[in-house]
Amino acid sequence: MFQAVLKRVEAFRKEAHDILAIDETAKSRVVILSYTYSNLATLNVKQYELLKDALLCVQNDLFRPAHILAWNALIDLVEDIFASDNFNKLNSVRRRWNISCLDDLRDNYPEYQMIEACKELNLATKGEKKILHGLLSKRNLCAHPSNYNPDFNQTLGYIADILSSIKTLQTKPY
Repeated sequence: MFQAVLKRVEAFRKEAHDILAIDETAKSRVVILSYTYSNLATLNVKQYELLKDALLCVQNDLFRPAHILAWNALIDLVEDIFASDNFNKLNSVRRRWNISCLDDLRDNYPEYQMIEACKELNLATKGEKKILHGLLSKRNLCAHPSNYNPDFNQTLGYIADILSSIKTLQTKPY
């Protein structure tokens, strides 16, 4: 009996989210985005947790922190890609860097330069590099004092763009 009631409650909840998700201001739209990111099985635990936390921020109207957490998931992927061959390819295109560990990379080189290196390593086209720079710029507006105060829809769009960039990076040979 109890299981039947739970099943009906869950069916009602799903249908309510489907109906409410049509309204662009409804928080039920977060559920739709969560379906998108749950399909990214290739994320590591850290990236998954960062994106999950970003969605929790959205659900709680914390839009600036959501941008920062989503960006952190993307840059963590970039760092993982660079580290996958002990930074050999990165060091070959950026000879002055001489990276031997993630701390060297994180402590000495800004994320803007990491994106530039992605282009040089054919991880990003010129257009994809511009998209990544734009995402970083929005992240910076959220991380530092500014008049940029994204709303619910802007934040969901940002997270969707982050997820799209993650998928693109994951498909690139390295």
